[in-house]
Amino acid sequence: MENKTIINDGFWNNNPGLVQLLGLCPLLAVSGTVVNALGLGIATTLVLIGSNVCVSMIRNVVRPELRIPVFVLVIASLVTAVELAMKAYMYELYLILGIFIPLIVTNCAIIARAESFASKNNLQRSFLDGLSMGLGFTSVLLVLGALREIIGQGTLFDNIELMFGESTQWMTITFMEDYNGFLLAVLPPGAFLGLGLLIAVKNVIDKRYKARNPTPTNVQEPSLATE
Repeated sequence: MENKTIINDGFWNNNPGLVQLLGLCPLLAVSGTVVNALGLGIATTLVLIGSNVCVSMIRNVVRPELRIPVFVLVIASLVTAVELAMKAYMYELYLILGIFIPLIVTNCAIIARAESFASKNNLQRSFLDGLSMGLGFTSVLLVLGALREIIGQGTLFDNIELMFGESTQWMTITFMEDYNGFLLAVLPPGAFLGLGLLIAVKNVIDKRYKARNPTPTNVQEPSLATE
């Protein structure tokens, strides 16, 4: 498998949020704002990269019957490290994300990549797969978070200082003053509708791409009979 294929799978062809539909619980629950989405996306990406790298390094050592428990222990250790780091450096954001940081351990996308890819590939490809899958998942979080924040609150990058410090408050954009908000966009049903819209847009793009670039079919011409 080429590196380009691995990257395309993570960002588009096999995106965890839009194609595999894995990790939907945090995806839908935390994507109320861009900052929340970015915080969870970075945490998930770090765990994905770390778990893929660790699993690839020990893939020839762990016995098959112990594979899944060992993978879960590796993921749990990495999630604990990320959680402690967020408590130390982004405590207010950690309080907002709450239980969804420890729940990264149960994210099906992470254990799926460890089992289906990292346990069968070398260190370089496993790292690239974890990075591309993590960034693909984060991109869906960010787009969904931006849509919900703009429609629901009329802002963008609200509470950005929780991640990057008080000096970044100027980055917050307010589109409409005295905006009362749109409650549906903030609530879980709005997250479902937003994700459905993103999946529909992706399907339309894929359909148009296939129409413009049809897959060539190998048709064997009939051989001419010779006398």
